[in-house]
Parts: sequence; structure tokens; C-alpha cells
Amino acid sequence: MKPLKLFLATLLVILFSCNDTIHAQTRKELELKRKKLKLEIVKVNKLLFTEQKKEKSALEALNDLGQKIEARTAYLSSIRKEATSLSTEIENNEAEIAKLNQALTILKKDYADMIFKSYKSKSKQSQLLFFMSSESFRQAYKRLQYMKQYTSFRKKQGEEIAVQTTFVQNLNDSLLLQKQVKDTLIKVETEEKLKIEADKKNKQKLVSQIKRNERKYIREIKSKQREELEIATQIDKIIKDAITKSNTVKGVKKASGFALTPEAKLLAKKFESNRGKLPWPVSSGLVVRKFGSQAHPTLRGITITSSGLHIATDKGAMAKSVFNGKVLAIQVLTGGKKAVLIQHGNYITTYNNLETLLVRKGDVVTTGQFLGKIFTNKITQKTTLIFVLHKETKRQNPAYWLLKR
Repeated sequence: MKPLKLFLATLLVILFSCNDTIHAQTRKELELKRKKLKLEIVKVNKLLFTEQKKEKSALEALNDLGQKIEARTAYLSSIRKEATSLSTEIENNEAEIAKLNQALTILKKDYADMIFKSYKSKSKQSQLLFFMSSESFRQAYKRLQYMKQYTSFRKKQGEEIAVQTTFVQNLNDSLLLQKQVKDTLIKVETEEKLKIEADKKNKQKLVSQIKRNERKYIREIKSKQREELEIATQIDKIIKDAITKSNTVKGVKKASGFALTPEAKLLAKKFESNRGKLPWPVSSGLVVRKFGSQAHPTLRGITITSSGLHIATDKGAMAKSVFNGKVLAIQVLTGGKKAVLIQHGNYITTYNNLETLLVRKGDVVTTGQFLGKIFTNKITQKTTLIFVLHKETKRQNPAYWLLKR
């Protein structure tokens, strides 16, 4: 019975190893997150720090550097979490290997004892004599069955030892690979720490430079904020006028929102059901300013307000409609830049900072359709789309609506 008990015990060990499989799945998720964050750093460097983008104000350079530090810090955090998870996995596997080796030793000893007893038994009395000395045909049949079962049992024990040996060897190989991965992560972690420290030193230099000319940079921020507020106010007026017009056409006294046709209501419902799943308005992009009001990271008492998401993208990139709809209006901005407003029932998406257009007012557009080429700043060489989302006249946070990348 010893081998049977041992087999059951070993089976339990293997079953317990399912916990490690679940743990490994969690680590796989951490690994995927780490790779995603690494790509984010590549994107930051590509869109904000290429060689052609040298002519930046200290304020702009500080914002870009802050973005890079934030991305690197998140990447470093993911490395640490994965390394910790990997350490736990290695400890669990080492303990499991020790248990399996112990079980395998006992299994081999039992098998050796069985072979030795079988040999001694054969030396005293052959199987043929054991069979021929039967007192009846029934007894002979039972003895024959016993010998077959005994032979089969020996064969199964040998096979079990082979299986367990392979299992332990595979686990050892897996453990070696895990240790190599952990060593690599530790090396990458050290490198990232040094890069973050270097970025922080550069950031401190820029902060000092900005502090020396604080009034100049405050004026610069306020000027840009006024420009963005003016554009946002114009967009709000366009939407309010459209609401008023829709109510007038339908002859319905309703001041709070669009008077929608059944088809428009269905479109709005479909748009709403895609919250968190809408495609991005650019093929590749990086959010460089979030929606809403936020304190300036360096200048005390200064608040930056954004009507939508500022998304940095590749030079020459095209803005894309995030959903089916109709071009409500084209807004011409300062410097010849343009904004396209698309209506999706009672939802409006705005694609601001376009250089050229591929659509006109009244055009029906589909999800992913190109709307126009995004403007590239001639000095900084940055290509930035400002993506705004309204429900009626109320601004929404586009980050909650777009698909998580």
C-alpha cells in the first residue's frame, strides 16, 4: 500500500501546484503590463523628445520631462511588482521540488524493495512451480491472475517513477528560467533608477530656470489658457445654437437638449453603450494633458484647465471619427487652424487643431473615417489633437469613453 499512498500524496502536491499556476497567470498579467508601459516610454521619447524638437520653452520642456518621469516611474513600479511575484513563485517552486524529490526517493526505494523481494521469491520457487502446484483449476486461474496483476503493478511503478522524474526535471528547468528572468528584471530596474534620477536632475534645473522667470511663464500659461477658453466658448455656443435650432425646427418647446428624431435617439443610445470602448481619434497617440482643472506642477497658485484631452501624435497624422455621426459644424480657429464638430444624437465630439479638412458641414461620417490632417507646430514640431466630448452642452471626460490602451 505504500506506493499507492505515495502516489496519492504526490497527486496532492501536483494539485497544490495549481495555486502556482494561478500565481503564474497573475505574473503573466504583470509581464504584459510591464511591456505595455515600456512601449509607452518609447512613445514618449518618439513624440516628445526626438532630435527635431529642440526649440522648446523651459515650461514646455518641463511638462515633457514630467511626462517621461511619470512613464518611467510607472514602468519601474511594474518591474518591482513582477520581480516580487517572481520571487514568491520561485520560493513556491523550490519547496515543491524538495517535496517531489523526497516523494521520488521513497517511490524508488519501494520499487527497489519490491524488485528485490520478487527476485528472492523467484529464487525459491519459480512462477511455473507456483502455478503447477495449484490444487484446482480455480486456484490455478487465481494464481495466474495474481501473477499478471503483480507484473502489471511492477510495470506501473516503473512508469510512475519515469513520470515523476520527468516532472521534477521540468520543474527544475522552469525554476532556472524563472531565476534568469528575475536577474534580468533586477538589472533593468537598476538601469531605470539611474535614468529617473538623471531626468529628475534635469527637471530640477528647469524648475530653477522657471522660478527665475516666473512672471514670464505665468503670462505664457495665462495667454494659452485664454486662447483655449475662447475656443471652448465658441464650441459651446455652436452646440447651444444647434440645440435651439433643433427645437425650433420641430416646434417643440425644450431648452435643455436636442430635439431628436427616432433615428438620432437610437444613434445616441448606441454611442452611450460604447462608453469605454470608443476607438481613439488618432492611430497612435499619447495623452499629454488630461481633461479638467489641474494644479500646475511647478508654479504655485496656477491652475490649468483643459476642455478635453490633448493627444500628441505623429507628424502628418490624421484625426479620425470615433463613431458614426454627422458633421454639425466646422470652426475656424486662430492661425487658420480648424475644429470639426460631429453629432452623434445628443452627443458631440470635437476634433480641434486640424490643419486641413476632408469633410464639410452636413457630411455623414462613419467610425474611423479620416476628418483631416492634424496641425504640426512649426517651432516645436509637435503634432497635437485636442479631443473634446459633450453630452448636450455638458462637457464629458473623454478618457472615460475611449478604449483603454
